[in-house]
Formats: sequence, C-alpha cells, structure tokens
Amino acid sequence: MYRFGLVLLGLLALVDLASPLTTDGEHPPMGIAIGAAVVGLISLALVGVAWRGQRWALAPLITLRLASALLAVPAFFADGVPAVAVAAAGIGVAATVVGVIAVLLPKRELAGAR
Repeated sequence: MYRFGLVLLGLLALVDLASPLTTDGEHPPMGIAIGAAVVGLISLALVGVAWRGQRWALAPLITLRLASALLAVPAFFADGVPAVAVAAAGIGVAATVVGVIAVLLPKRELAGAR
C-alpha cells in the first residue's frame, strides 16, 4: 500500500506540475497554477526520497499534497467554474485522501512470509 500511495501522490504531483500548461488563465488563475506547479515539483522530489525509504519525507509530502487539494476546494463554490474543472477537482481531492491514507497505513507482513 505504501508504494501505491507514493505512486498516486506522484501522479497528482505531475498533474500539478502541468497545471500552468492546461489553464485558460481563469480556471484556475495563472498565479494558482504556477503555485500548484511549484508544489508539484517539490512533491515529486519528496516522492523520490520517500520511495528510497526515507520516511522523514512523508510529513512534508503529505502537507504539500493536502495543501494542493485545499487549493482545489474553491472550484466547488466559485461561480462560473466549468463542470469539467469541478469534476477534476473532486477526483483530485479524493485521490489525495486515498494516497495519504495508503502511505500512512502500517506495513503488514504476510502470514508465514518470514
């Protein structure tokens, strides 16, 4: 589950990294898209560190991914946001929650695998 969570959080980070290329400048605003790209780049670096077994990287990674998910919340309440953007925000928030839970679940050994 740990690696699955890291892969999911890494994919979300890639989506954030691409956000300046996919925005129309209004949904999300370019400033938000650039901020998301920076968060995505740092998140990717932290995913790489965590993948190599450095558990200290989880706290900043989780913090950044949750912050990124919170940046998507205004899409649910703002007027004039396209339905596709609202759906993408919902999927992103849900995937973030799943990824965070997956990296935090305790490692379980298979019975008899010793």
